[in-house]
Amino acid sequence: MSLWNDFVGAEIRYIDTPTYGRIRIAEAGPKDAPVILFQHGIGGHLEAYSKNLVPLSDQFHCIAFDYVGHALSTRKDMEYTPPVLAEQVRELMDAMGIERAHLSGESLGGWVSGFFAVKYPQRVLKLMLNTGAGIPIVSEKGRADMLDLMERSKKAAGVAPSFEMVKHRIEWLIHPSNHARLVTDELVNLRLRYYLMPEGREVTPKVNRMLPRHDEFLVPLEQITVPTMLLWTRDNPIHDLDSARAAHARIPGSTLYVMEADSAHWPQYEDPEEFNRVARAFFGDAA
Repeated sequence: MSLWNDFVGAEIRYIDTPTYGRIRIAEAGPKDAPVILFQHGIGGHLEAYSKNLVPLSDQFHCIAFDYVGHALSTRKDMEYTPPVLAEQVRELMDAMGIERAHLSGESLGGWVSGFFAVKYPQRVLKLMLNTGAGIPIVSEKGRADMLDLMERSKKAAGVAPSFEMVKHRIEWLIHPSNHARLVTDELVNLRLRYYLMPEGREVTPKVNRMLPRHDEFLVPLEQITVPTMLLWTRDNPIHDLDSARAAHARIPGSTLYVMEADSAHWPQYEDPEEFNRVARAFFGDAA
């Protein structure tokens, strides 16, 4: 089944922002319902949330978007850091007339959402860090995973991406037990097409420079004051469960949920039924 079947009922459009250009969004749900902003990982795209927008749109106004420098949003020659991308989130909310929103960010999306929640707590309802980056890496395996990712990104720099390279990258995101079901030619070719765009090949190295600067931009966890859930997996690369537990201990009043299903770095895609159930309960609870 095509992932675009999952988007039936959603609208794909573009929003103009003053600083970051045209931002592609996917949107579903009543305009007067509480907003959830879904944010993808580094080198990613809004299709990472294809299995979440429409199912949750009966209760929420669901929006996923491409960060500047990614997929079909504007590719800019600029410095890419999580605090800079947090300003893109602010401009997007301003342009769409959204005063407050729930934030759910995976990997880079969690990293950016953490910075946004610290700087603009008055604009955040609740925060879900979904296998989020920007927290201290506490294990030897996690540090080895990060070095491996940086090395592979370095080797890919300046080289035209291939189907096999992109497939390997997506397999890194997804638990091995889910590869046969979820690592489809359609998903690989979609990401490959974004990577092969001429402007993408120019900007991607600038985006990837965030990886070696990870520890320079750690989220000030103790300064997060909004209700926060860390949604994690047992097999998340780099920021493993020990890292999540350590971060959870530093965020006042936070909760930690560990996925029951086999999943790695894309739990919202690997087991959307469990993810959507947890998101519905967390974001729908007014307490």
